[in-house]
Amino acid sequence: MFKRNISFTEAIREAVFQSIKKDKKLFLMGEGVDDPSSMWGTIKGVKKKFGKSKTIEMPVSENGMIGVAIGSAINGSKVLVNLQRVEFALYAFEQIINNAAKTSYISRGKHSVPIVIRMVIGRGWGQGPEHGQSLENIFSAIPGLKVVIPAFPEEAKSMLIASIFDPNPVIFLEHRWSHFTRGKVDKKFKIKKLKSFNKITSGSKLTLIANSVNVLECLRVSKLLKKYNIDIDLFNLCMPNPLDLTEIIRSVKKTKHVITIDLSHIRLGMGSEIISTILENRINLKSPPIRLGLPFHPVPSSRGLVKNFYPTGQDILYSIQKSLKIPKVKFSQILKEYNLKSEKLPIDVPDPYFKGPF
Repeated sequence: MFKRNISFTEAIREAVFQSIKKDKKLFLMGEGVDDPSSMWGTIKGVKKKFGKSKTIEMPVSENGMIGVAIGSAINGSKVLVNLQRVEFALYAFEQIINNAAKTSYISRGKHSVPIVIRMVIGRGWGQGPEHGQSLENIFSAIPGLKVVIPAFPEEAKSMLIASIFDPNPVIFLEHRWSHFTRGKVDKKFKIKKLKSFNKITSGSKLTLIANSVNVLECLRVSKLLKKYNIDIDLFNLCMPNPLDLTEIIRSVKKTKHVITIDLSHIRLGMGSEIISTILENRINLKSPPIRLGLPFHPVPSSRGLVKNFYPTGQDILYSIQKSLKIPKVKFSQILKEYNLKSEKLPIDVPDPYFKGPF
């Protein structure tokens, strides 16, 4: 297995190139296909390599665009759609929810809709309430849609390939900050099975569940706590729909403590679903489950308002201290070490730690 240290962006681009080369039925369409920025560089050179028949710049009409993609997929094509920001999908909700998600069901499996809709989510300077959202919980509430959120470059490549070659419609969400990450990625083309979780670290003290850039902050916290003999089962929720909680249930039965961290709002978020299922399994927890996430409030634009909006590493540490009842003296040492190593940056700028390699 030949692996290189490449970026999330490069991993996405490699998946696109290899998939188009592998299957002649696949083509790329959407907004920004001809844009020089090439969606963070993820589709740079695709038109030059494969020609105009494989890359179609579409009019800014999201509902019509997704309709064309669905029709093409039903008639035998595979379609990779660049929809840019997740908010643009709101213009195409009827097509996504009523047509893409339900075609296989209402045709009794006669028709499938192999489309992948790529969108960017999450925080960033000035994105605000209409361009800085993470709507994975909304898409995950729709039967018939698969929802994928990779956190690391290796996941980005393998999960995009798996999504492209899946017969179901897939919502593929990429956090802005994820594009800065670097990691070891297999050069070969492989189609792997999509799964709900990837286990990042193993431990016996607590089960911690996060996704996307939250996983990176949790990983930093987990590495620090291990020095103090507090080992954590850290899970990356990389496919919230369909959701298989088998491994999570097994972990919580072992640790008896659980914390979830949502990319989006806490209310009706993925953490709510996970904790509800854990409680339904009558697991005898030693402390109340804890949910972290965004307050039930539109995403602010200004740095002043955004200051306490997103969960931080400190919030994660305080939640773990509350759950495990870490002694105050020990916890003050942990917190001091965390603060010494953390970068003092504006809250809407990616931390250098997030670059990896992972």
